[in-house]
Amino acid sequence: MAGRYELSDQSWEMIKDIVSPPQPMGRPRRDDRQVLNGIFWILCSGAKWRDLPERYGPWKTVYDRFRQWRDDGTFEAILNRLHLKLREDGLMDLDTWMVDSASIRATRAASGGGKKGGSKEPVDHALGRSRGGLTTKIHMLCDRHGWPLTFTVSPGQNSDTRHFIPTMEHVHLPGRVGRPRKRCRYIVADKGYDSDSLRRYCDRHRMKSIIARRKMHRKPRPGASRGFDKPRYRERNVIERCIGWIKELRRVCTRYDKLASSFKAMVCLACIDRCLRADFSDRT
Repeated sequence: MAGRYELSDQSWEMIKDIVSPPQPMGRPRRDDRQVLNGIFWILCSGAKWRDLPERYGPWKTVYDRFRQWRDDGTFEAILNRLHLKLREDGLMDLDTWMVDSASIRATRAASGGGKKGGSKEPVDHALGRSRGGLTTKIHMLCDRHGWPLTFTVSPGQNSDTRHFIPTMEHVHLPGRVGRPRKRCRYIVADKGYDSDSLRRYCDRHRMKSIIARRKMHRKPRPGASRGFDKPRYRERNVIERCIGWIKELRRVCTRYDKLASSFKAMVCLACIDRCLRADFSDRT
């Protein structure tokens, strides 16, 4: 039986071929499941790497493995595997998706990234200043059942509309046959996403935008009239609950990581943790 923060046997069986591929030669590695459990302990507890309990092995080994999996796309591959499983078992809604953002307070130590991170790391490390101090914003997309589909991060002062299209373009839901799913039929968002350019983007990709208008835009304008699906809009609380679940993990609700890539890896792990809560037991 798995302990707190640790992967169950069923969860490990679904992802072990990604995390722990066969090693034909070389010095034996420390057990990958033990290391991954240590990373989840850091994610959930919010502790420093040096405070990792000894049962997970040396903290430096766990941290180095985290960096390796962060850089080689292992975490994204695990999330894709879980999305495929959710889709095959009929647990994922492919028609209605919802988008929202959340501001994450960053600690003072998170601002020490400097020029680290390489060419793929943003110059600002996805850190911005607002009235609350140093913040990072998570732009999250989920389906109608609250399963996280994809996300992007940005400096905290950036507007939601600016990152809507990059977040939608980041969707890549794999299937056994055919092309990956990238679009939905309905996209639900609050009035923070009220933008004509955003609505034109949805129309161009044959998605019906269910987005509340700001007070200044409540009066219909020429060429912009369309029916507003109130019952579907009332379900928008799903994305807020999804973000709430993600932020229960302490390494996400507060940013401690200097690099945007490390913080994105933690958010990806939080999405993995959420998807692993699905009930696959009675399905084939």
